[in-house]
Amino acid sequence: MEKEYNYSEIQKKWQKYWEENNFYRAEDFSEKPKYYIMVMYPYPSGSGLHVGHCRNYIPADVVARYKRMKGFNVLNPIGYDAFGLPTENYAIEKGIPPQEITKKNIEIFRQQLKNLGISYDWTREINTSSPEYYKWTEWFFLLLYKRGLAYKDYSAQWWCPHCKTVLANEQLINGKCWRCDTPVVKKRLAEWFFKITEYADALEKDLETIDWPEKIKSMQKNWIGKSKGTEINFKAATADGTEYDIPVFTTRIDTIFGVTFLVVAPEHSLAKTLTTEENREKVLEYIKKAESEKEIDRLSTEKEKTGIFTGSYAMNPLNNEKVPILVGDYVVGTYGTGAVMSVPAHDQRDFVFAKKYKLPIRQVISPDGKEHELTEAYTEDGILINSGAFSTLKSNEAREKLATHIEKNHLGKSVTRSHIRDWLISRQRYWGAPIPVIHCEKHGIVPVPEENLPVLLPDEVDFTPRNTGESPLANDLDFVNTTCPICGGPAKRETDTQDGFACSSWYYLRYVDPHNDKAPFDRKKSDYWLPVDLYIGGAEHAVMHLLYSRFYAKVMYDAGLIGFNEPFKKLLNQGMILGIDHQKMSKSKGNVVNPDDVIKQYGADTLRMYILFMGPFDQDAIWSVETINGTHRFIKKLWTLFTSAIEEKKTEKVTLRKEKEINVIQDKMIQKITDQLENYKFNTTISSFMEWLNFLNKSAREIPDIIKTDAFTETMETFIKMLAPIAPHMADELWSRLDHKESVHLEQWPQATGIYKEEKVSIVLEVNGKVRDTIEIGKDTDEQTVKEIASNREKIKKMTSEGTILKIIYVKNKLLNIVLKK
Repeated sequence: MEKEYNYSEIQKKWQKYWEENNFYRAEDFSEKPKYYIMVMYPYPSGSGLHVGHCRNYIPADVVARYKRMKGFNVLNPIGYDAFGLPTENYAIEKGIPPQEITKKNIEIFRQQLKNLGISYDWTREINTSSPEYYKWTEWFFLLLYKRGLAYKDYSAQWWCPHCKTVLANEQLINGKCWRCDTPVVKKRLAEWFFKITEYADALEKDLETIDWPEKIKSMQKNWIGKSKGTEINFKAATADGTEYDIPVFTTRIDTIFGVTFLVVAPEHSLAKTLTTEENREKVLEYIKKAESEKEIDRLSTEKEKTGIFTGSYAMNPLNNEKVPILVGDYVVGTYGTGAVMSVPAHDQRDFVFAKKYKLPIRQVISPDGKEHELTEAYTEDGILINSGAFSTLKSNEAREKLATHIEKNHLGKSVTRSHIRDWLISRQRYWGAPIPVIHCEKHGIVPVPEENLPVLLPDEVDFTPRNTGESPLANDLDFVNTTCPICGGPAKRETDTQDGFACSSWYYLRYVDPHNDKAPFDRKKSDYWLPVDLYIGGAEHAVMHLLYSRFYAKVMYDAGLIGFNEPFKKLLNQGMILGIDHQKMSKSKGNVVNPDDVIKQYGADTLRMYILFMGPFDQDAIWSVETINGTHRFIKKLWTLFTSAIEEKKTEKVTLRKEKEINVIQDKMIQKITDQLENYKFNTTISSFMEWLNFLNKSAREIPDIIKTDAFTETMETFIKMLAPIAPHMADELWSRLDHKESVHLEQWPQATGIYKEEKVSIVLEVNGKVRDTIEIGKDTDEQTVKEIASNREKIKKMTSEGTILKIIYVKNKLLNIVLKK
């Protein structure tokens, strides 16, 4: 039997076996408990997969394989987000139809995924650009339209001059198109919108019911931006004496006497009007730059706030004090009134801003009713000071009395505001799902009857984008000209196509019933499989795909189509893989690593194991040739030891002490690795396997005959079973060489016997050197795990949310101290 690990032949052998035996086909309505795991499906670009894709596909596959061995009926599907601008742009450049490009690219992606040994149910593969799929994307448009949630309206929208299409607010990055990096401009067009604002309350409230990273929840809450407060009118005047009202929205009306300046958004209707002549040139330049930035970036708490003085002043209606008016990039025109009152003594953002621009800071809220020297903003409730007749009132009482006073004297009103705006879904491109609407002169907008779906994209069309604001579909008169379904008179089809996120907002449902031609999905199947138990993908989709998918689910729930209102129970975000130059991988930088090349050099199992070993799953990691070489050496050591042991005949010549030690270590590793996989600690899982193998190799060196014992064979079989989700090809090969007739992937996950008892230790948790909590964990638990456990303790979570973490000091098995900047 060969000693060398011939990974190329082994991979081919087992991939063929799995495919021929439909190994990973999910069973609808199985008696086993279901487990539905999904990765965010790929966009099938011409360059194929790169190792960055592997960062979520491989860990997700490990979970799927592990869950199958734990007795679950696992659905692990894949598909392709095939509509989109890159394919259309490439088609224009090369003169090749997008359909041909997409088909070719999908074939490449499919083979690459199979080469990785991913255990997808290939019978459920979907392609969003196929008529069989987008028929139902159109159907969902009609559902929203019939429920009063889709409408057409004129508005000024972001326009990409290169892609020649509009973009939603969420699709801007630093004022540029998220696809082609071209600076965007505003253009007024008639567009289709979905009324996502109707679900703002539910989208915010239900975040508490799902197990998602706090960062993603926070991003969605900020984007939805729902808040109750008071709208109050400040009076402003231009140089010629013309007066204007500037309504300002605030949730802290109790701080009104502390206002020392006003900030309006760059897009505010009065920003230019109130700018004096001597300040005009600089202000206009500032406005132009700020308007090109994406709203969510401007609102980010991490971005430095900037502003510029207009030269004009406003009057505070409560104390008649004049305060300067600035234009600031951190205020956006679509949130609230587009103007904010700035109270630097009681808002940290305003405090930093006031210090930077040397603006006054006046304390009007105090913890004890006395004035204090402030080194930072006092943001808590307290007792009002320096607030005229309202001084000595507590904040909550003052808010009520001030709101009443303002309304009684017609200075403003109590209101509830949301930042979120309706979802712009129109795209002036060819390669997208058609909007199933007909325009009739007599009957206006008429939805296409459901029995006439899908509205098919014409195969032959001049899909060069038009500068008129129309889709290339407007070039095809055979497509455009039709008849009205109501009166039979001449009519025209809608030529805009839908935003690609309309396709991905429901694709998790199509996986459960991908071949249904009568409905988008079968209700019984959706009731069995959904919601998705674990969804894995990038954090960059926080306020686009993830928000839109939740919106679609809530609409369907209200329509009685599904029995759940949140599509994804648990969400994990993977970190990014950076090139060896520590930069994000890109073709232009020449630092992209192709998984095909890695598999050819090291084998798929080495790549799988290395991806898991790179570092904590949710953190960025740097591609390292040295580390993947080390991982490959581990694979070869494992192969050498186990194949040698398999070849040896059994003997009883070994000490009972060593056999017992082998059994204890095995029990320890079952407990440890199981816990690590349950908590998605993939990097420490690989460390545990390495630790286990080092012990077995050392045992074999100390007592060569140990590999001939039943105890070693048993631990070797346990090792292989537990390695199977991670290195599936090698595991199946070694398992078969142990004379097992069935695949190792059909085995049950090993159970610990309990002969290994983990020693516990108490870890003291400190914040800035003061004891705040204690936790009890296993002795020698790795530092990363200790940090994560500590950060999820309520006391620690509350304190760290109020400051910036400067550093974390960990003394093994004793203490963890979090140092905060207050």
